Amino acid sequence: MAVINSIINWVNYKRIYQIELFKKHPHEVQREVLFGLLATASNTEFGQKYKFADIHSEKQFRERIPVQSYDDIKATVERMMMGEKNLLWPGETKWFAKSSGTTHDKSKFIPVSKDSLEGVHIRGGRDVLAIYLQNNPESGVLSGKSLTLGGSHRVSNFNNNSYYGDLSAIIIENIPFWTEFYRTPSTEISLLEEFEEKIEKIIEHSLGENVTSFAGVPSWYLVLLKRVLEVTGKNNILEVWPNLEVFTHGGVKFDPYREQYEKLIPSDKMHYMETYNASEGFFGIQDEPDKKDMLLMLDYGIYYEFIPMDEFREDNPTVVPLQDVEIGKNYAMVISTNGGLWRYLIGDTVRFTSKYPYKFVITGRTRHFINAFGEELIIDNAEKAFKIACERTGAIISEYSGAPIYMKDNQKGAHEWVIEFEQLPNDLDHFISLFDGALKTINSDYEAKRHKNLSLEMPHVVVAKKGLFYEWMKSRGKVGGQNKIPRLSNERQYIDQLIELNKSL
Repeated sequence: MAVINSIINWVNYKRIYQIELFKKHPHEVQREVLFGLLATASNTEFGQKYKFADIHSEKQFRERIPVQSYDDIKATVERMMMGEKNLLWPGETKWFAKSSGTTHDKSKFIPVSKDSLEGVHIRGGRDVLAIYLQNNPESGVLSGKSLTLGGSHRVSNFNNNSYYGDLSAIIIENIPFWTEFYRTPSTEISLLEEFEEKIEKIIEHSLGENVTSFAGVPSWYLVLLKRVLEVTGKNNILEVWPNLEVFTHGGVKFDPYREQYEKLIPSDKMHYMETYNASEGFFGIQDEPDKKDMLLMLDYGIYYEFIPMDEFREDNPTVVPLQDVEIGKNYAMVISTNGGLWRYLIGDTVRFTSKYPYKFVITGRTRHFINAFGEELIIDNAEKAFKIACERTGAIISEYSGAPIYMKDNQKGAHEWVIEFEQLPNDLDHFISLFDGALKTINSDYEAKRHKNLSLEMPHVVVAKKGLFYEWMKSRGKVGGQNKIPRLSNERQYIDQLIELNKSL
């Protein structure tokens, strides 16, 4: 273990130097990444179709290749899953990360090439450790183990030589053997499909371990940690794992869960570190503990472009390279990767907070918004408004989801919210009023529609019974892994299901 720790520290030192380089020379690094991708994939079917070998500028790249959605590449991905080679990326791709679907499909299967697995996802995990240790040189994180919930995978329905599953499961299957010394539980338990069985097995096998870190999605770790306290009878998690020091989280915004974690892990020495890791790639790491933005990782074999969200729904929106982004503006992210995604619209929205280095925050999803009346409400707006309302009423929110109530006859429209509280506000009406007022301050379009109840009435709130969101996700087969609760929707499909289920609990 001492030898491995020494090697890790040496590798981390070298890597921090490389990170400093791309922070100083972001545009040069991104150009190098792009032309490296084009050269490598020039003889693939996609590369020959778009004549990659003849592309000599970023402008040419943007003009020649259209922005792609999953629907555009679905047929090609299915051919890859059947074993065809050299389609989007050289060679055969054996792993496919299953993620939530499109309008037309229940699931997407994102190709994860060997290059993207090793050069993006696993490399991103190593960089998280390097940055954490740089910020915390006295850390004892390597003296213990990281507790991982993991996902699940199975043999593909298309071909016995290809596999699909949660990204976390794919990474667990492919990380170096020596990481077993630093991880709990075993790979076998981490890859169990049934979430509740997995929780019990993790507790059975990990209570006696020296757990120093967690890494995963905050909502699912809450389920685990609360169950740990039920089983052990302890008052908090530090009585179970006293050396716990860091939770590396991603997948959903952490702020709505922060207060619950601070109660479960009552220590001002506990660190929370955000990452932006998706099925399509590893994009960002929180590199400064006292700031909430993340460093855009520029040398992973991912080339970035951005669509301003105020043009997103136009027929031919502007697409800008990294050097042309504006601080404070909301963008949809477009990526080209060494997994074979080309000008792929990932579906997330970001806002840059700085340049040199390029830092950003995630603001929501291109599909998760409410705009039934021209109010353009995004997840970031809702999160900020809920935070204000909670702080002033003593409330703690576990989960929530919102959707519009459409106008009918003489009835005006409104937004309806199903909210599961960990701790109820001292006055629900006051909470709603504060939330509404905060949204008006944050979003001028919302304020205009709410003016004198012109288009929108005061928000409606349905208080969810304990466990509603967990039971709803379970009924949809979406418990654990990278599954996320849809925070906003412009349709009522999700919220109507939640309200009906809430009545029956």
